[in-house]
Amino acid sequence: MAKKQVAEKELEAKKAELQGADARLTERETIESEADSMSIEAIKSSLATPDQDFDWDADDKVFGKYSDEDRKKFEAMYTDTFNQINQGEIISGIVVSINNKDVVLNVGFKSDGLVSTSEFRDTPDLKIGDSVDVFVEAPEDANGQLILSRKRAKTQRSWESINEALENDRIINGFVKSRTKGGLIVDIMGVEAFLPGSQIDIKPIRDYDIYVGKTMEFKVVKINHEFKNVVVSHKILIEDDLESQKVEIVSKLEKGQVLEGTVKNITDFGVFIDLGGVDGLLHITDISWGRIEHPKEVLSLDEKINVVVLDFDDEKKRIALGLKQLTPHPWESLDTNLTIGSRVKGKIVTVADYGAFLEIIPGVEGLIHVSEMSWSQNLRSPQEFLKVSDEIEAEVLTLDRDERKMSLGIKQLTQDPWQNVAERYPIGSKHTAVVKNMTNFGVFVEIEEGIDGLIHISDLSWSKKVNHPNEFTKVGDTLDVVVLELDVESRKLSLGHKQLEENPWDTFETIFTMDSVHQGTVVKVTDKGAVIALPYGVEGFVPTKHMAKEDGSVIKAEETNDFRIIEFNKDAKRIVVSHARIWEEAKAEAVAEERATKKKEAKASSNAVKKVKDSVEKSTLGDLGVLAQLKQQMEGEENKNKGK
Repeated sequence: MAKKQVAEKELEAKKAELQGADARLTERETIESEADSMSIEAIKSSLATPDQDFDWDADDKVFGKYSDEDRKKFEAMYTDTFNQINQGEIISGIVVSINNKDVVLNVGFKSDGLVSTSEFRDTPDLKIGDSVDVFVEAPEDANGQLILSRKRAKTQRSWESINEALENDRIINGFVKSRTKGGLIVDIMGVEAFLPGSQIDIKPIRDYDIYVGKTMEFKVVKINHEFKNVVVSHKILIEDDLESQKVEIVSKLEKGQVLEGTVKNITDFGVFIDLGGVDGLLHITDISWGRIEHPKEVLSLDEKINVVVLDFDDEKKRIALGLKQLTPHPWESLDTNLTIGSRVKGKIVTVADYGAFLEIIPGVEGLIHVSEMSWSQNLRSPQEFLKVSDEIEAEVLTLDRDERKMSLGIKQLTQDPWQNVAERYPIGSKHTAVVKNMTNFGVFVEIEEGIDGLIHISDLSWSKKVNHPNEFTKVGDTLDVVVLELDVESRKLSLGHKQLEENPWDTFETIFTMDSVHQGTVVKVTDKGAVIALPYGVEGFVPTKHMAKEDGSVIKAEETNDFRIIEFNKDAKRIVVSHARIWEEAKAEAVAEERATKKKEAKASSNAVKKVKDSVEKSTLGDLGVLAQLKQQMEGEENKNKGK
C-alpha cells in the first residue's frame, strides 16, 4: 500500500511539473509577442532600476555565510521544533484531512503522515481532529513522506495486552471467527488465537459451529513468540467458577442423599454424572440390579436422572453414585415359596471356569457349579454344557436369603445312574466305553452318561509295555472293558482291558525259555539299548553291550537278527535278550572243542609214547635177565672149576 501511495504522489508531482512547464511556455509566448510590438529601448525602460544601495559584491563578501558552529546551532534549533520520531515506535497523530485513499495525520514531524483509509473501516465516524495511534514504518520514503500504519499499531498494542494477560492471569475478550480442525479461531484485538475443542467447555462439545460469531471471555494459556501462536481457554474460567461450587456442594453431601444429575459421559466401566458443578461416578455395577454389558444399554447422554450418594471424598472431590439403590433389591421380591428342591427357570448370564450363573429374575442369580452339571465324576469345562443366553431349568440346592446366595444344579433333573449300577455293571461284566481323559497312571473312560471308570496303565495290555496311555489309545477312541472292582458308595469303577484275553504270559513262559534263540526286529533304539519285536507280538529288550555283532559292528534300527533269551520275568512282563551271547558262546564252544581235540590228540600221543617206552622197557629187562642168567651160569662154572 505504501508503494502505491508513493507512486500516486510521484504521478501528482509529475503532473504539477508539466502544468508549470505549460505556464512558463505561455508566459514566454506572451513575452515574445510583446517584444514584437515594443522596441528594445522601451523594454529596457520598462525594467525596474536596481537600488543604488544594492551591493552586487555581497556574495564575494560572504553575505549569508555561517560558521560551522553557528550552522549546528541553527540546525539544532530547527530540529527541536519537531517531534523526535523513530522507526518501529507507536505515536499519536491528529487527523488533518481525509480523502478517498488516505487519512493525513499531523504527528508533529516536519512532514505529515499518510495512512490508508482501508485501515479505518472499523471507525466509520472518524473525523478531522480525532487522535489516532499509529505505527511508524518509515520516517521518510523516497518522496520524503512519513509512512504510518494504524493496523500494525493495533496489532502491537494487542500483543502487549495478550502478553500482559498471560503474565497476570487476566481475562480477555475475544470474537469467535470460524471453526477449524480440532477447535475454533478467535480474534483477540486483531490477533488470531486458537481455542482447542477440549478447552471450550468442561463437558464434551459435539457441535463447534454454535460458538461461531460469539464474543466470549478467555484466558491465555500459551504463547509461541517465534511463530506468533496464541492458545486460549474458556474451560479454565468455567472450572474456576465450578471449583468454588464444588467445595460448597461437597460440603453439603451426605451418604444416602438423592440428587438430580445429567449424564455427562458414558464409558465402559460407568457413567459420569454432572451434579451441577461437580461430577460423580456411577459405576456399571450400581446402574442396575441385573447384569448389563454396557451402561449405554440403560442410559444416554444428556439424560437427567436421580442418583443416590454412596460415598464421597472431601479432599479429592470424588463422589460415588448409585442408581439401582433407588429401587428395592430383587431378593426382597423373590417368591417366598421358593425353597431347596424347587425348580426354577432362567437365562445363563455368565459362564466361568468353575461354573455358570443363572439369572432367575433381574438381580437374582444362582451358581451352577461344574460338578452339578453332570453325574460324571470326570469334571469337564462348563462351556461343554452351557453358553450365555441359554434358557434352562435347574433345581435349587442351597438358598440363603440373608446372604442373598443360591446354588443350583441341573444334573438333579435326571436320575442318578449310580442308583442301580451294581445290577447293570456287575464285576466281570463286559462293556464298551469311550476314552474321555488320560493321565500318567491310566485312562478315564465313560460307559454311559454319569458312569465313569478308570483303566490302570497296567491293565491295558498283557504283552506290550505301556509307558504312557497315549501310546496305546487316544481321547475319543472306544475300548472294550471288563469290570474289575465296583465301589458304589465312593462312585468308583475299576476297569480292565487286557483281562478280556487270557494271560498270554503263561504260554510265553513255555516258548521263551532261558537260552532259547528267537528271531527279532529292532523297533526302537535308546541310550541303554533297544526294543526288539519278538514273535507272538511280544517285545523284548536288548542291552547295548549285547547288540554287538561278530564283525565288530552294532545292530541298528529295523534290523532283523537272532537273539538269545537271557532273562524272562512273567510277573514284570520283562524279556531280556542278547545277540552277542549267541556268537560269543559259539566262539567259546569252538575254542573249547579245539582245546578238547588238542587235549585228546595230546593224550593219544602220550599213550603211544608210553606204549613204546613200555615195550622198550620190557625188551631191556629181558636182556638183563639173560645176562644175569648167563652171568650166574658163568660164575657157577667158574666156582666149579676152582673146586676141582
